[in-house]
Amino acid sequence: MSTVLVTGGSGFIGSYCILQLLEAGHQVRTTVRNLARESDVRAMLKTGGGQAQDRLSFYSADLMSDAGWAEAVNGCDHVLHVASPFPATLPKHEDELIVPAREGALRVLRAARDAGVKRLVLTSSFAAIGYGHKAQTMPFDETSWTDPNGPHVQPYAKSKTLAERAAWDFVAREGGGLELSVVNPVGVFGPVLGPDYSTSILLIQRLMDGAMPGCPRLYFGVVDVRDVAALHIKAMTSDAANGERFLAVSGDFMSILDIAKVLKTRAGAAARRVPTRQIPDWLVRLASLRDPAVKQILPELGKTKNATSAKAQRMLGWSPRSREDAVVATAESLLRLGLLKDHARKAAA
Repeated sequence: MSTVLVTGGSGFIGSYCILQLLEAGHQVRTTVRNLARESDVRAMLKTGGGQAQDRLSFYSADLMSDAGWAEAVNGCDHVLHVASPFPATLPKHEDELIVPAREGALRVLRAARDAGVKRLVLTSSFAAIGYGHKAQTMPFDETSWTDPNGPHVQPYAKSKTLAERAAWDFVAREGGGLELSVVNPVGVFGPVLGPDYSTSILLIQRLMDGAMPGCPRLYFGVVDVRDVAALHIKAMTSDAANGERFLAVSGDFMSILDIAKVLKTRAGAAARRVPTRQIPDWLVRLASLRDPAVKQILPELGKTKNATSAKAQRMLGWSPRSREDAVVATAESLLRLGLLKDHARKAAA
């Protein structure tokens, strides 16, 4: 078994990568910005069934500093570079996202090359594929790239695109013997391991809590975090994955209304607050005058996109869970961990 560094081990995808690597018998290292987080991360992993934590070690490293990276990668066979900023709100300036994403990726790539790492798997995003384009009926695949200068491209999509482009350029120009594979997930759902989870999970939490008056006409892809982690490991170990990018998506894109209906049908009484009425676009535009977070979704209202994971399934034998199962697993875990308002109140009483 190999020694693998997972950057951003406290994150949603990173923690599942660690769990699956430990289960497969690898020696695992992970980076956190502050080593005080180690106990929190170990507790999350235990929630996910990670018992073999004697093979897990922690290193302090930050995407915006060179300190710690050489030590973290020294002696590693592979690196899964998962860490990247993904805020719930719009940053004041796009460089707050772009600089850490791009410079962080290059920092980790340099350290990996210098340490003689065999392959680095980079977590990119569908955000680096499907934005800044004219409307199209064909599903997006790995040959597409987001146009960072296209109309209405948000800072997050720009940051993921520029970071991935920089990674491919680095490996081509000065990568030495370092191999690169890239995973491009859509919206990542699935069982949360604690209160520190990805921004995409907020949608399910807000629907279940009744915090949304209705469902805006927004569409996006769904994939289970467990399948995203599995794809990272397949991209790490398969000879065929070198130099390739892989979309991680389960089935067709869903509207928020589709997701709400799945919750209503399959989550029982816990989903009684979930709204199942469509909010007209004009009302969303009105709400955006008061809420900057709503303003950033306006360009995507009513836009239908699709993407295909045929490449990952064909080349790597990847087989994701259904999108419905991913949505329901998210809601069930929020309920189980007391992260929904009603449930938290009952537990406190």
